[in-house]
This record gives sequence, C-alpha cells and structure tokens, in this order.
Amino acid sequence: MTDFTQPAATPTEDARLEFERAALQPTDLEFEPVTAEDEDSQSAPSKFEITTYPADFTLEVLHQQWKNGDIEVPDFQRGFVWKKVQASRLIESFLVRLPVPAVFLYTERGSEKYLVIDGQQRLRSVFQYFDGRFSSATARSSHDESVDGPSFRLAGLDPSSPFHNRAFYQLTEAEQRRLRNAVLRTFVVQQLDPDDDSSKYHIFERLNTGGTLLANQEIRNCVYRGGFVRLIEELNAFDPWRSILGRVLPDSRRRDMELITRFFATQNLNEYRTPMKRFLSRYMFKNRDAAAEALDANGQEFRETCVAIVDALGERPFHIRHGLSIAALDSVMVAFSKHLGRIPDDIRDRYETLKASPAFVQTTTQRTTDVERVRERFRLASEHLFGQ
Repeated sequence: MTDFTQPAATPTEDARLEFERAALQPTDLEFEPVTAEDEDSQSAPSKFEITTYPADFTLEVLHQQWKNGDIEVPDFQRGFVWKKVQASRLIESFLVRLPVPAVFLYTERGSEKYLVIDGQQRLRSVFQYFDGRFSSATARSSHDESVDGPSFRLAGLDPSSPFHNRAFYQLTEAEQRRLRNAVLRTFVVQQLDPDDDSSKYHIFERLNTGGTLLANQEIRNCVYRGGFVRLIEELNAFDPWRSILGRVLPDSRRRDMELITRFFATQNLNEYRTPMKRFLSRYMFKNRDAAAEALDANGQEFRETCVAIVDALGERPFHIRHGLSIAALDSVMVAFSKHLGRIPDDIRDRYETLKASPAFVQTTTQRTTDVERVRERFRLASEHLFGQ
C-alpha cells in the first residue's frame, strides 16, 4: 500500500498557479487577487490508503476490455494525437519483443471501470492496429471511435523490416498470435480508505494530463462526472449569471463553474471544513448522482437567485475593487438565495453599506477560506442585507 501524502506547497513553489495565469484567455474571468484563495487552490491532499499493483494484461485482453467499455479515457485528456509512424514503431516493438513503458489505470469505485491515468496513446495505437484502421479522431472510448480512418499499415519502419507496410490481417498467424499475447505491464491504482474515491482527484492532478496542468474544476468535472456536472454546465450559460460575472463566454479553465459549485456547497456552512478545494470536491462527489428532482430544485434556486441579484444590484456587482471578488460573491449570493421573495426595497443601499463595512472588507480579502472567516462574512451579508 502507498501513503499518498505530499507536503503543502505555497503558490511560489507550485508551477500550477503560474501556468494557470499564463494560460488565461482575454475572455476569461479576472479575479481579485487574494493570497488565501491562491494558497487554498494549491493545497495538498489528505492522507490516503491506496494500493498499486502490477497486472500483466495481454494486448488481446486489453483490447476486449476497451471494446466492452471497461476502459475509459477521462474527458480532460487529449484525443489520440500520435502520428502513424509513432504508433507503428510501438507495434513493431511488441512484435520484436522490445520493452514498452507501462500504463497506469485507476479502478473506479462502484463501476469497477478502469480510467486511463497514463498510456492512452499506447493503448489506442494497439487497439487501432487490431481494428485495422488509423484515426486521430478525439474519441474517448470504443463507443464513439471513428470508423473512417485510413487502413492501418505499419509506416516509417526500416524498409528491410518484415513488418514494413503490413496491416494486422497481413501478419502470419504466428505473428498475430505473438502480438495478441504480448504483455503490456499495467499498474492498477485503487483507493482503499476513505471510501469516497477522493484520491482520484489528486492522482489525476499529479500524473499525466496530456502535458497540460489542469485547473481544479476541470479535474472535478471529469472525476465526479454525472448529473451535477451536467447541471452546472447548463447553469453556466444562464444569461443573468453571465451578467453577474461580466463575461459572455465561459471561462476556459471552468472557474465560473467552480463558483456555481461553491454557491451550492456553501449553503450549509455547518459542513464546511478547510481547505475549500477539498470541500468543493467532496460536495461534488456526494452529489454527482443526485436525484433529478433535487437537481431541478437546485437549478431553479440558482436561476432565481441570479435574476434577483441582477434586478437588485445590476451587472457585475461583485467587481468591488480590482477583479471579481470570490468571497463577496459566495456570501451575498447565498444570502439572496435564502431570502428570495423578501428582498427589501432599499437593498442596493444596504449592499453599499455592506461593501463599506470594515469587517466585510477584512473577511473578503484576508484568510477568506478559514472556517471562522467564511462563517463571519456569510453572517455579515445576511445581517446587513436582510436584517437576519
């Protein structure tokens, strides 16, 4: 068993934060810089008990699992991007029994499916050669793979190679059998404790992600995929929500969807624990397969809250100083959601008073993810805006 624990990193020590900022698009959200939010987004995982064991699967077994839908590629990973020459050389390596790097699979709790952590290009090269076609389509599983690719004949090999320009069906029976029975060393990762698959988030965060460092919500949308992700994707396009954010187009790193997740997760502050990053992930895990009725009710509440805020406070109400204040947004939006239909006529004046409150300024700019600070600013928002 492996102790999957790493020391906490500060923003200056972690390249992820610098990468995310450098990768921002002109249409992306601009947040007010708050050190606590940056530190929280880079926080290290809890201590997990996971097991990692080697499995010597034959290529034929892996291919059958792929066709059955037992192996899936996470949504955030690149599609198949290898050139035919790269894929051909891999196939030749198996045929001449050269060593090939191992792949990593994560066993998903409940479904028992394998999620590809590292090795997508190798696996799909083999599968496409068996299937007799080569395609660089961005399909994620055998269920949506393009069938229109050109015939897969091994290319780029030495002309003297006995496998040069040969498709799988053109190999001798012995060569076909040798390839089908070739072993690809596979490391299977499975979480033992706690029983929430939460390590999956951190494993995907740290291992191969197609050369791209991912933002927190991009990973959550993959590893906690389900009804809740579909809901926040839908809500993210809601016009009043885009007016609140001041951006027509979705954020390229899904940070706008993270704000929606934060709105729902902080409805019950009794459950809040630091870091916010882990709190949001656990909320998505718990609610990823929530009942349709509950998701519909949540969606309606969010929409009504957005409409009420735009009507009462106008567009971009949380751009208070420089950039969008995440802490002001979460506390005020939750306060509005709990008082829909009871919004005072002087709510705009009350909001101006709240923004000028030294206590509110402090709780929205310093240590914004601390438990007591979170509870205090939510209390201040409710008290100033609605007298409760």
